Amino acid sequence: MEANKYKEIFLAGGCFWGTEHYFKQVTGVVETEVGYANGITAHPTYEQVCTDKTRFAETVRVKYDPQVVSLQFLLRLYFQAIDPLSINQQGNDRGSQYRTGIYFTDAADLPFIDEVYAQEQSKYQQPLAVEKHPLQNFYPAEDYHQDYLDKNPNGYCHLPASLFQLARQAKEAK
Repeated sequence: MEANKYKEIFLAGGCFWGTEHYFKQVTGVVETEVGYANGITAHPTYEQVCTDKTRFAETVRVKYDPQVVSLQFLLRLYFQAIDPLSINQQGNDRGSQYRTGIYFTDAADLPFIDEVYAQEQSKYQQPLAVEKHPLQNFYPAEDYHQDYLDKNPNGYCHLPASLFQLARQAKEAK
């Protein structure tokens, strides 16, 4: 398949190390990249993002083959890996950079995002804390953050290892 046939979605799910590692396991995901999305500073550093003053969220760019895996399937997996009611916190990570969010670049994806979001919302009495916005900007994180858990297999991760196994085994019924 040609490279331009791939699609992208940007997912903020707390610390981007685990979120990236999770989505890398999914069949149909062809590339991931960690970075900072929807903030107010040009080319922020990790240290700047951690100050809570840049308005960036730690985010993973997920590039996928829609012939193999649908956006809806990826979003259902996403909701399994986050606490959708938690504000500015996932696991032990606290701060606005750890908020949850779905950031899209193609307006045609919004009906699919809305569909999965509504399904998830129906499970709860209170509103979801997951942002749903067009991507305003995305800056790749520093090299040492890319593929962090591959480079540091015993590194910190807020996600349980069982989720990585779930992602490796997840197959969409087509």
